[in-house]
Amino acid sequence: QPQLVESGGGLVQAGGSVRLSCAAPGIIGSINAMGWYRQAPGKQRELVAQITSGGITNYANSVKGRFTISRDNAKNTVYLQMNSLKPEDTAVYYCHALADGRWRTYDYWGQGTQVTVSS
Repeated sequence: QPQLVESGGGLVQAGGSVRLSCAAPGIIGSINAMGWYRQAPGKQRELVAQITSGGITNYANSVKGRFTISRDNAKNTVYLQMNSLKPEDTAVYYCHALADGRWRTYDYWGQGTQVTVSS
């Protein structure tokens, strides 16, 4: 059973929109935060957006105002609505989750989903 299951990636024209979803069926523990990272070829993986269990959000400056992260705590699912996409948004997007177990914090990563923005 995968810990994080991502969906919604694909090819989109510049200016278009994509909605990514990440479900966490295999996570054990209480999820404190979920988010999205991305990595383009030759670049370091960077934080795109994150949301805590209390609904506090944080965005990279490059996506602020264009992307929106949301979370359904009951479903352990996080979404990333990406609007006004630019070619520089092209990357592999990785879902991430932090969960508190009884004695430790667990760090989960998805397999990644490709988002390609064409100009």
